[in-house]
Amino acid sequence: MSPLGLGGNNITHDFLLLEMNTAFKVSERTAILLAAGLIAMAAVAAYSNSLACPFVFDDWPAIVDNPTIRHWWTALAPPASGAGVCGRPLLNFSFAINYAIGGTRVTGYHVLNLMLHIGAGLILFGAVRRTLLQPALRERFGAAALPVSAAIAALWLVHPLQTESVTCVVNRSEVLAGVLFLLTLYAFIRGTGGHASNGTGAGRHRAIWFTVAVVACLLGMASKEWMVSVPLLVLLYDRALVVGSLREAWHQRRGFYLALASTWILLAVLMIGSRQRNGVVGFGLGVSSWAYALTQCQAIVWYLGLSLWPGSLVFDYGEYLAGSVADVVPQGLTLGLLVAATLFALWRRPVLGLVGAWFFAILAPSSSVVPLVSQTMAEHRMYLPLVAVIGLGVTGLYRLLGRRSIVVFLALVVGFAWLTAHRNEVYRDEITLWRDVIAKRPDNARAHNTLGLAWSQAPGRLPDAIAQYQEALRLRPGFARAHYNLGLTWSQMPGRLPDAIAQYQEALRLKPDLAEAHNNLGVAWSQMPGRLPDAIAQYQEALRLKPDYAEAHNNLGLAWAQMPGRLPDAIAQYEQALRLRPDDAETHNNLGVAFSQMRGRLKDAIAQFEETLRLKPDFARGWHNLGASWFQLGNRPAAATAFREELRLSPNDPAARQALEACRESPAGS
Repeated sequence: MSPLGLGGNNITHDFLLLEMNTAFKVSERTAILLAAGLIAMAAVAAYSNSLACPFVFDDWPAIVDNPTIRHWWTALAPPASGAGVCGRPLLNFSFAINYAIGGTRVTGYHVLNLMLHIGAGLILFGAVRRTLLQPALRERFGAAALPVSAAIAALWLVHPLQTESVTCVVNRSEVLAGVLFLLTLYAFIRGTGGHASNGTGAGRHRAIWFTVAVVACLLGMASKEWMVSVPLLVLLYDRALVVGSLREAWHQRRGFYLALASTWILLAVLMIGSRQRNGVVGFGLGVSSWAYALTQCQAIVWYLGLSLWPGSLVFDYGEYLAGSVADVVPQGLTLGLLVAATLFALWRRPVLGLVGAWFFAILAPSSSVVPLVSQTMAEHRMYLPLVAVIGLGVTGLYRLLGRRSIVVFLALVVGFAWLTAHRNEVYRDEITLWRDVIAKRPDNARAHNTLGLAWSQAPGRLPDAIAQYQEALRLRPGFARAHYNLGLTWSQMPGRLPDAIAQYQEALRLKPDLAEAHNNLGVAWSQMPGRLPDAIAQYQEALRLKPDYAEAHNNLGLAWAQMPGRLPDAIAQYEQALRLRPDDAETHNNLGVAFSQMRGRLKDAIAQFEETLRLKPDFARGWHNLGASWFQLGNRPAAATAFREELRLSPNDPAARQALEACRESPAGS
């Protein structure tokens, strides 16, 4: 028998299915496969209604507006401006896989998130089962290792606190890192057992699994920063459950731990290259370490409460900061006792200490003294720390109730799955999501601003959008993004272009490097007589700040197209925009118009218009431009077909009717 108790598959389990009166004696392998299938089915049931949820919040810059995921050669180089992917190349690469398969159709992104989440749960199931069979725990949990580990994995998978990590696509960073974290641990467990203690076979077994662990750890460093804790937690696991002391763990596996620690080099390089994750993480960004640490006292205790009763989940907590020590005295005392208990347990009760260390070490990178100024609290940070809470709860309940606890576990899985499915309904559209946030956190200026943006895209709701922006500015007077969005809304209302310009200018006074404000100020100037040079200057500034800004390239192209002799410059800008965003129908149309104005480029123009209509078949202006180009080439039947389609889409358009009549009056080929 190996130190893990896995040597000859001699252990069999009484697997109690649905707590019926008859206990079925089955082979261990069959029971494991059956349990794994049920665990996966529970997760599918909980998240099946999330697959059509739209992109929200940071999904837009990380996916929809992220040009690097559109080409394999840039997939491992995420943009600094891409919130959520900056400094995380493996995450960016995973989005590139989705884009290659289905573009920006959201369902594929959700499917991959769910597959990764289920994969993490199954790896957790395997790791916990093998852990409960370790010599230190086998006497208490060995006979129930299968149902207890299945309960832990299933409850972790369907717990409602996980919805923010799984349903919000950009939070795949948590799920992806979770898979790799758990795989690192699982591979370590496999590498330390399952064969005789010496011999060629044992050495090869260890080498394979330890290599898997190091590779998984390395990939994890390219996914999420809290992976920094993996080498420490593997070492603590070794000490608590395998060899019994840190000295012996280091003595036996020094090379392995040095290899794990070497993966920190990649993490350091990525963090340095991300430049404080584009100015949202680190010191000197306007949030003191002390204020942030006080806030984390509240946050961590709040997370623990949600772990036990997930009744008030909030998608975005905003940028709240605790004001003083007096604001966090109860939470600070609670947290202090938990930390002290963890340290004491690491000294005297290593297994319990490992559970506490798991919770605090994984949370530490985001919930300690290093400020994350854009999100001072976030539920997705509990993705993997939740394992510690659920693990303690399940094992404690099993110790108390024995096999009767299986009924409780099944009831909890069903209840949590139902709550998770219910929570996913909040994500069905952005308006519902942000109204839910505001109902729970009415002082969240960012939530009001984002709800305003959602209202601005709904027919007839511009006044509601304006009200939300104004509320955001009341709560946070220097909120540049709210000024910018208010300008966008004013620009859509007749006669309010001067108000829009004033808002853009105020946004730029507060945040001069806001590329989007420069771009839209350019759009506003382009609609004012004699201000085209000012518009061009704004587009150029936007592109200086954000060179991969496809919309600004397109707008600069439109401006150059209006300037005498600058049509080649316009074409160059359109082509650059399409390199960044190849599925933009409007830009293809603009490029087609530019080609149609150049001698000998009508066939190129037609190719662009056809691509426009492939991407956007109901684009009436595209059909008109295609018809006009065919007309100029003398192909009257093709031109008439295009104009008929335009008339179908715009039956009251006199220009389309006149163009179709011209096709009938002119002989083909004339």
